[in-house]
Amino acid sequence: MKLIEKYFGTELSDRQREQFTMLYDLYGEWNARINVISRKDFESLYLKHILHSLAIARVCRFDAGARICDVGCGGGFPTIPLAIFFPEARFTAVDSIGKKIKVVRAVCESVGLTNVEACNCRAEQLPGRFDYIVCRAVTDLKNIVSWTWDKIDAGRRGTLSNGIFCLKGGDLTGELAAAGKPCTVYDIADFFDEEFFETKKVIHLCR
Repeated sequence: MKLIEKYFGTELSDRQREQFTMLYDLYGEWNARINVISRKDFESLYLKHILHSLAIARVCRFDAGARICDVGCGGGFPTIPLAIFFPEARFTAVDSIGKKIKVVRAVCESVGLTNVEACNCRAEQLPGRFDYIVCRAVTDLKNIVSWTWDKIDAGRRGTLSNGIFCLKGGDLTGELAAAGKPCTVYDIADFFDEEFFETKKVIHLCR
């Protein structure tokens, strides 16, 4: 939690602090039953999962009412940290694995998040329209584009244009070219100084 305070402390309400603090015990309980986070990484929950998710908030601030869909949300990252940080935005968390959606729903209920809908389906089957798609290293950008591009409305419901925000790492030259969309790459190391983020990036594909 000290990491969240370090970078976002001046922007958090007492309620948001309480919600972020609750995540450690909640994910600890669920991870003992359903392995949604690598057990060797669990002690780095705030660094590798929560703060990493919030790198998107350093790149774009979502407007109230903005519709955000997390494709391949796993146990709830980046959905849940972003939903806590942007309580007036609306989130849809999607994963094809039912037990992961069960965890997302339970964690949201426990921390009192009412701005998240969790759906057990494939991204291609998802109904509805969105302003932004977010994801974290689920698959190649080309696949994300093919699954979701026609579900994104053009416009701007935040500080950057509608589109896709993807958390990725390493050399993305070929992957970005294959995606075939205008993009901007943000180095997370410009926002957070922990060594873990040295090769991590936020990719924005602009709709």
